[in-house]
Amino acid sequence: MTLASGTVAGANACASSVALIRAAELVASPWKNGGGVTREVAAHRADAGLDAFVWRVSVADVAQAGPFSRFAGIDRTLVLLSGAGMLLDEAHSDNAVKTHALTRPLDIARFAGEARIDARLVDGPTRDFNLMVRRGAARGELEVWRQTQQVQKVQQSTQPQSERMLSADVALLYCASGALTVTLGDARANARADAQRHHLQTGDTLRIDAPNALSCTMEGEGALLAIRLRYTPE
Repeated sequence: MTLASGTVAGANACASSVALIRAAELVASPWKNGGGVTREVAAHRADAGLDAFVWRVSVADVAQAGPFSRFAGIDRTLVLLSGAGMLLDEAHSDNAVKTHALTRPLDIARFAGEARIDARLVDGPTRDFNLMVRRGAARGELEVWRQTQQVQKVQQSTQPQSERMLSADVALLYCASGALTVTLGDARANARADAQRHHLQTGDTLRIDAPNALSCTMEGEGALLAIRLRYTPE
């Protein structure tokens, strides 16, 4: 993990710390059933196992069809990153089956970790982004932020960047595609804006701890997965 900056300050926001996690730093671990490999991006706690984490974010390469591992008490969100995709068959107690179709990049499926899920590959291996949050301990939200050159051209005369606000206990910005520059804080009001600019390639992640109404702008052509995590009071 690369420390990008210790603090971020702007006219309307602050963040306690920022870290840049490069895709090349992620370590691949094989699944027990041999059906693929996973790369952990970040988790809380960092040293927690699969039965003790509060939240976990990872990227998985799925090589073959088969059942998903079940995680009781976990809410799961999957996003298709690349490949022809998967069909996730969720079996219910009344023998009904709900199919989550992930057939286009950035398609999203949400389901309970204890659900019985069987995955069918549409046409060969796929890569997906996986958010897991322990129910009752935290809440997680995931949005897709897109940026295209066409949008930039339309906005040039008024607002050349796509600006959004981040508030969470932890925020993660994962570059799902393309090459993007993310600026934290009010770039127009901040004389040291260059110090707050972070250049992301596909697979890189920007982790921001404790953003509070933090202004976030993105430039370039591609897509970000924006994850907001909030801890549940005990």
